[in-house]
Amino acid sequence: MAHVEPIRIAITGPESSGKTTLTKALSVHYDVPWVSEMAREFLSRTQGNYAEHDLVRIARAQLEEERRVSLDLKGRAPILLCDTDMITIRIWGQEKFGEAAPEVEAFVQNNPYDLSLLCRPDMPWEADPLRENPHDRDRLFDLYEKALRELQRPYSLIEGPHEQRVGAALAAIGSMLKDRPMR
Repeated sequence: MAHVEPIRIAITGPESSGKTTLTKALSVHYDVPWVSEMAREFLSRTQGNYAEHDLVRIARAQLEEERRVSLDLKGRAPILLCDTDMITIRIWGQEKFGEAAPEVEAFVQNNPYDLSLLCRPDMPWEADPLRENPHDRDRLFDLYEKALRELQRPYSLIEGPHEQRVGAALAAIGSMLKDRPMR
């Protein structure tokens, strides 16, 4: 059987909007591995210290991890769940340094996801030493939605309590999978 590329699904949105919790729930539901957020691994190693050029390194590592997990799937699963996306790294650069690096911009343009699940930050902030923006999550959410619209990328809004979020995500993914049944 020929290798079928999985549908690439980005779980995106501002900090503390339930992305990782949703990604883990979807991973369990579909019994597939997921691509973790490489920025967390990088920042854990550097105790949260980083410079502008590190965002390009993080973006490269994220894309490489996506490729690695996708190859590991070898057609066994129809979806690839990604716990972040290049838009996140672009917005991070714009917010922290005033602009995103040209290489990150190229990654945004050249690595579209088949579906983005945009998580609204309608839950309490969870403190974490690696998080930076507790007070402007709604403004940042608007930047994510604006970017997805401007790029004309398909996305579904994910909001509400956990069960509602999972249900909305399953419905959005299910509509993409209707012509590609699970094996």
